[in-house]
Amino acid sequence: MKRILAIDTSSAWCSVALSLGEVEPAFRHQPVAAGASQLLLPWIEEMLQASKLAMADLDAIAIGIGPGAFTGVRLGVAAAQGLALAANLPVIPIASLDAIAMELLSNQSFHKIQPSQFVVAVDARMDEIYWAKYQYASSDNEPQRLGDIHLSSPEAIDLEGARYLAGSAINAYGNRLFTHHQLPVNCLDANIGVSALGILGCAMPALVSGKQIPVQELEPLYVRNKVALTTEERDQIFKKGTQQ
Repeated sequence: MKRILAIDTSSAWCSVALSLGEVEPAFRHQPVAAGASQLLLPWIEEMLQASKLAMADLDAIAIGIGPGAFTGVRLGVAAAQGLALAANLPVIPIASLDAIAMELLSNQSFHKIQPSQFVVAVDARMDEIYWAKYQYASSDNEPQRLGDIHLSSPEAIDLEGARYLAGSAINAYGNRLFTHHQLPVNCLDANIGVSALGILGCAMPALVSGKQIPVQELEPLYVRNKVALTTEERDQIFKKGTQQ
């Protein structure tokens, strides 16, 4: 029985899950704005106490490494580093878009379509999106990312060959995503986001495959290096929005 603590604070949610073998994992997921630092460790302590476990009883800590909100990503990674060092546990780094892709497997509309390829795209702010394309063979296999996670304008997303699109970029940028390729409304999921359940879903097969790493090797995934726009850049984005 594999016991994994999964953490994600890369979005506007604080999210924690604890796998407990054959039963449903313990799970807490709440929008927090800037308050994840106050909830994360108490939630973990409460989950462990309720399960009568100590950190040292776990097999690994899975952590969402981004891309996402810089402060949130750093908070989650720092928490995982501290907990793993104290309990001498390995860590399993999971990219946020991979976690969203994994969560799609429990989505009913996704299963109806059974897309062989799909895209996850999330709002990266600054008039850009993070996106990645995935291959999906069957419900017996987890989705496989095709290449890297990209940072681009909404118009530059590659939907060729994809039969499904999921993520917050749909609500944020709408038709700008469909400049080159259209998808039916029933092939869109704008509401799904990253959570500790998706992190946990990716972490379980990763642990079985031996993909855990020493905590000293854990690093955030920063697809973007620039974190703020100049006044001129903000004005240009505003003008673009008013002209549409």
